[in-house]
This record gives sequence, C-alpha cells and structure tokens, in this order.
Amino acid sequence: MTDTQEYHGKLVTIERFILDQQQAHPEATGTLTNILYDMALAAKIITSKTTRAGLAEILGSAGEENVQGEEVQKLDVFAQRTIFRLNDHTGRLAAMASEEEEAIIPIPSRFPVGPYVLVFDPLDGSSNIDMNVSIGTIFGIYRRTTEGGPGTLEDVLQPARNLVAAGYILYGASTMMVYSTGNGVHGFTLDPAIGEFLLSHPNIKLPVKPKYYSVNQGYQPFWTPGVQAYTEWLQQDTPEKKGLSLRYIGSLVADFHRNLLSGGVFYYPADSKDPKKPGGKLRLVYEAGPLSFLIEQAGGYASDGTQAILDIVPERLHQRVPMFIGDRNLVEQAEALIRQHDQPA
Repeated sequence: MTDTQEYHGKLVTIERFILDQQQAHPEATGTLTNILYDMALAAKIITSKTTRAGLAEILGSAGEENVQGEEVQKLDVFAQRTIFRLNDHTGRLAAMASEEEEAIIPIPSRFPVGPYVLVFDPLDGSSNIDMNVSIGTIFGIYRRTTEGGPGTLEDVLQPARNLVAAGYILYGASTMMVYSTGNGVHGFTLDPAIGEFLLSHPNIKLPVKPKYYSVNQGYQPFWTPGVQAYTEWLQQDTPEKKGLSLRYIGSLVADFHRNLLSGGVFYYPADSKDPKKPGGKLRLVYEAGPLSFLIEQAGGYASDGTQAILDIVPERLHQRVPMFIGDRNLVEQAEALIRQHDQPA
C-alpha cells in the first residue's frame, strides 16, 4: 500500500498516485492502471457537459426508456457513449456491462480483448439532472473468469468481493473521483484550471462517530416492521449513540459520498409500494456491489438486511437488492432488527 503520508502538502495528480500504487506491485502489468486512467478521462469529458448542460441543450429526456423501464435522460446517453468509446478499443477489456443496456456489451470484433471486465452505471441520479442536483458515475472492474475469446455473462456475474477496483465520480459543486484497488479509498478533486484530478482525500476512513442517516422516509408506510423499527431506533438517543440527523438528497452517489466523509448510514430497503421491484430498487452489479467494495475498504459494511452484499452471487445482470451501507455498527443493527421483526410466521 502506498504511504499517503509522503504526499502530505504536495500537489499529487491522479496519474502519479495510480502509478505509485502500481509500482508497489512488481507483478502488475499496468493494464488496470490504464483502465483507471480511462475512467478519469471519462470523468473529465462528462463533467464538461454536466457543468454546462443547459447551455449545451442536453438537459431533459432522450424520449426513450432504458432496460429498467426508466426514462433515459440525454446526459445518460452521452455518459454511456463516452465510457464505451474510451474503453472499447484498448485491448484491456473482454466485455462491459451497463445499467442502460439489456445484455453485456461485447468488445467490437475488430479490436483485441483483455483480461478485465468493466461494469458501470453511467449517470446515477439522472432523474435529478433537470433540477441541477449532484449526480454521479459508479464503476467496478473484475478480472475475467473465462479463458480467451470474447467476454461472457459469466465474467460479469461475479460477487462484488471479487472486484479488483471500484469507484465513483461525483459531479457536484466540484467533480471528485473516489476509487479503491483494495488498498484503501482515495479521493481526487478535479482542478478545472489545469484539467487535472488532484489528490484531496487520501486514505478515507469512516468517522468513528456517525452523524447522519439517509433514506427516503416517504416510503416508510411500505416498509417491513423490521425496517420501520430500525428507522425509529436511528432517531433515538441510546447509550451507544445519539439520535442521528436525517440527510437525504435522492442521488445515491451524493448521499453515499456525504456519509463516507461525515459518517452514517444510507439505506434503500425493499417496499410494498412497487410490486415490480419486490427485491429492492438498487442494482447489485452496477450500484450496490461497487459501493459495498468501497465502504469495506473505508472500514464500513454493506448488507441487504440479511447478509453481506459482497458475498451475493448475481443471478441476473440487472438484479436488484435492498441495501444498508455505511457505519458497521449501524448496519449490523439493521440486520438484528430485521431478524427480530421480519422472521417468517
């Protein structure tokens, strides 16, 4: 692991930081490093549009639905194409998978394939685009499991514990890229004056004392008794904690990022309001898995209410799960109350 103390008070670009981490692993080929470079470049291109979306006339709907049945936003389309075009020809990937596409995305036959697969949500929180609320990109990188040839569905449907890297890009008042390769979580802020991501948050760890809980409490009448009991417990002053403050933006990356830096728990449980989504709303492959990898690297924990999300083996590309993510003690309390109140009769 790179000693982040050596960077204290220095100007460190993401390129230098990634390269330094690679040098700590003599067996590394540089392929993973270059994929991370490509995601940083994608972030710069996408943020150039998100910061001037109204002027560029790319706000609003593209007039179609994605595989999730959700209205596709114009910026969604732009982000999807940007990430694909930066990664389809490099020879580093065997396949890609996106929340916006029904099947895995093959590498065009005219290009070589590589040892990794990339999964991504190109623009999470896109329903907030027109309101100028923070949005983000989530990604995860796996080493392929099959030998040679084009990548397959099997290469993508791996438990998140197998991730070799994961991260997110937050497009807000500033643009940040936060990622982990299994050696801590590190955050970089884009300096628009020089067009570079600079190390701003080395070795992020969840604060010992959590401050916030984040959930759409408007759905509380549709939650199970266990989840309702958990929400009430979060609001109470108990010997082990004071009641937490509610903070909810409705943009997953933004809510996760705030709690990562300030401490707390985000959860999106299953509810009975939408019978089409009995297993929850968040996608295991594109959202829950990569963020669960990050939170464990930061000292936290993620669960579907009964088990660690990192251990769930996806059965479908667009599988949904409930998610409780953040401070380990808070998430384990959710599991305990769900066991206590939601046991089958």
